[in-house]
Amino acid sequence: MSKNTPKTDIPAVKDARVGIVTAEWNGDITSALRDSAVETLRRAGLADTDIDTFSVPGAIELTFGASALIEASLYDAVIVFGCVVRGDTPHFDYVCQSVTQGVTALNADCDTPVIFGVLTVENQQQAVDRIKGGAVGDKGAEAAEAALKMIDFKRKVQEL
Repeated sequence: MSKNTPKTDIPAVKDARVGIVTAEWNGDITSALRDSAVETLRRAGLADTDIDTFSVPGAIELTFGASALIEASLYDAVIVFGCVVRGDTPHFDYVCQSVTQGVTALNADCDTPVIFGVLTVENQQQAVDRIKGGAVGDKGAEAAEAALKMIDFKRKVQEL
């Protein structure tokens, strides 16, 4: 975890379900993010039956995947994982902007938190540095922790 990442206790969350949508593009990175998130959710007490994983072709499709899971009304939180590596064309900017705006819109308009686990990196090494065992931390585990914190947050607000 980065030294700049805030670290608070992970709340004990009971009876929660989490859906994870993972882009197949840059699958070596995105599958590592997903696997680390699943491991973290299990350590936090979620059963395998409380964690569902789905794949979509690429980062642009993550918004649709998250939206479909929200509409199913089965999940307390949704995590999306993607990895967009800068290339020689503006494609990187369009993809990053699209998925960021899509997830932001879902978070603003829906009642299920969507956790943004999309790496937007300059090169493959920066992506590797952000998966479990990498120099910059474990962004998959961090996304799972954020999901648990947002489930707890939403439940506290609903109790008001």
